[in-house]
Amino acid sequence: MNRKIKPVIAFFGSSLVSAYWNGAATYYRGIIKNLNRLGYEITFYEPDAYERQQNRDIPDPEWAKVVVYRNDKASLDKALEEASSADIIVKASGVGVFDTYLEKAVLELRKPDQLVIFWDVDAPATLDSVFSDANAPFRKLVPEYDLILTYGGGDPVVKKYRLLGARECIPVYNALDPETHFPVQPEERFASDLSFLGNRLPDREARVKEFFLDVAAKKREKIFVLGGSGWNDTGMPSNVKVAGHVFSRDHNAFNCSSTFVLNISRQSMADYGFSPATRVFEAAGAGTCIITDSWEGINSFFEPGREILVARNGNEVGYFMEDIGKEEAYEIGLAARKRVLADHTYRQRANLLDKILSSQSVMQH
Repeated sequence: MNRKIKPVIAFFGSSLVSAYWNGAATYYRGIIKNLNRLGYEITFYEPDAYERQQNRDIPDPEWAKVVVYRNDKASLDKALEEASSADIIVKASGVGVFDTYLEKAVLELRKPDQLVIFWDVDAPATLDSVFSDANAPFRKLVPEYDLILTYGGGDPVVKKYRLLGARECIPVYNALDPETHFPVQPEERFASDLSFLGNRLPDREARVKEFFLDVAAKKREKIFVLGGSGWNDTGMPSNVKVAGHVFSRDHNAFNCSSTFVLNISRQSMADYGFSPATRVFEAAGAGTCIITDSWEGINSFFEPGREILVARNGNEVGYFMEDIGKEEAYEIGLAARKRVLADHTYRQRANLLDKILSSQSVMQH
C-alpha cells in the first residue's frame, strides 16, 4: 500500500479508556498515541462490559476516536459495518465478549487492498488453548490473517504461530510512555518495602503466593503493598496492605513509594519467556528498583544485576530485600530508567510498526 497519507485503522480491543480488569490498556494507549503522531487515524471499538466504562482512567483521547458499543451482537454488527471502510482492521485478543464471532467477522469484511491483523496481547494463553484443542475455531483462521502481531513471546511464540500457518508473526513489545510514567513524590498510602501490582488471575495466583505473600509472611518487620483487582477475599499476612484496583493515574505514585517493585509473570508467559509485562517498563520509567521473577529473555530488555534484579524463587526476593540497600536500589532504578528511555519507548515501537505496515511484503495479499 504505497501512500503518502497514512492509512485509517479500525481497532477492536478490550478498552482504550479503562484499565479496569484490562492489563493491556496502557499498551494500547502507548502504541495508538504514537501511531497517530505518525499520521495514522485510529478508531478504537470497545464493548460496554466488565464495568470498564464505570471505571475509566482517561476521557476519550485526542489521538483516537473511541466507539463504545453495547454488549450485544446487533451493536457489534453496527460497529463492524462502520469499521469496514478502514484500510487496516485489527482484532485484538481478549476483547472479552463475542471474541470468536469477531475473529471470523473481521476476515469476512476484508476488501481488496485492505489489511486484516490479529493482535495477540496474550499469545502464550492463546497458543496453549489452540494447541490443546484441534477443533478450536481460531486455529483454522490463523492463516487467513495478513499479519499476526503479539505483545511478547519472542521466537517461541513466532515459531508456534508459523506452525499454525501464520503468514507473518511479529512481536511488538510493551514499552514506556515517558509522558505518562515518570518519577513522582512518594505517597504514604503506597509506602512499602516491596510492592506488587497485578490482577488476581488463575495462572498468576500461585506465583504471587510464592514470590510475594510467602515472603511477606517470613518478613513481618517489612511492609508490603498489593495492588490490583480480586485480592480482597484472600487471606493476607498482617504486614500486607491491599490497595485494590490502582488507577493508571496512580501508577507513578505506586511505583515511587516502594523501595522495590516486584514483577511476577503469569505462568504461561514465564513458560514462553520474552514477555516483559507493561508494569516492568512503567516501574523502570519511574526510576524504581525492579525485582522480577526469572524468565528467558530478560537480558534482551534489561541487564540483570545492574538494571533489574532477577529472582528464581521467593527466597531470592527476600535475599534482595535484605542485601540491597536503599542507595544501591536507587542506582539500579536510575539505570533502568536510562535504559528504558534509550531503548524501550512507545515512540520506538510505533516506528517499528509503521515500517511493518508500510512494507510491501506485508501489504500484498
